[in-house]
Amino acid sequence: MILHSSVPLLGLCLDSKLNSRHDSRIANTEMKPDRFQLLPSPKTHANMDRRSFLAVGAAAISGATLLPIRSSAGDTSENQPITRYPDPSVVVVDARFAKYKIGNAAIQRLWTGALWAEGCAWNGVGRYLVWSDIPNNRQMRWLDEDNHVSVFRRPSNNSNGNTFDFEGRQLSCEHDTRRVVRYEHNGGVTTLADK
Repeated sequence: MILHSSVPLLGLCLDSKLNSRHDSRIANTEMKPDRFQLLPSPKTHANMDRRSFLAVGAAAISGATLLPIRSSAGDTSENQPITRYPDPSVVVVDARFAKYKIGNAAIQRLWTGALWAEGCAWNGVGRYLVWSDIPNNRQMRWLDEDNHVSVFRRPSNNSNGNTFDFEGRQLSCEHDTRRVVRYEHNGGVTTLADK
């Protein structure tokens, strides 16, 4: 069997049993079954049969899974580790939710340093992510523009359950004051629900 690569000048001959239907340039080549030999490939891929196509695909996938994963502490996009899909960190705990798992999505760590972080909310207009660091009584903000993380609100009254309304105002559930509030564009705070 002859496997032709996608590079037009090379083909990979993996089998010592050569068929008469293959190119006459390699029909007289003598090979041992356990050796590989690079051979010139015809200009077209019209003579590639289904078996050859599947073998090339399997070899490409096998080769891709054996590539080393780069892992570095660099912060630039050139030094980011390669992400494998599906991400093994995404685990389905309850089988009923397996249909919601997105196979080409990965977990990306944006920041570390919170004791207990939750209640994230995305602001599409401002292109930032807000979340609560409840024990430290603060809200944090990640800017999509430059991956910068800073304190968004302190004190936050141990807030959690953040979201944004259709006007872009942030709503939060405050544990400390036991209320639901809306932060207005002018900096004011409106109580929506109280104990």
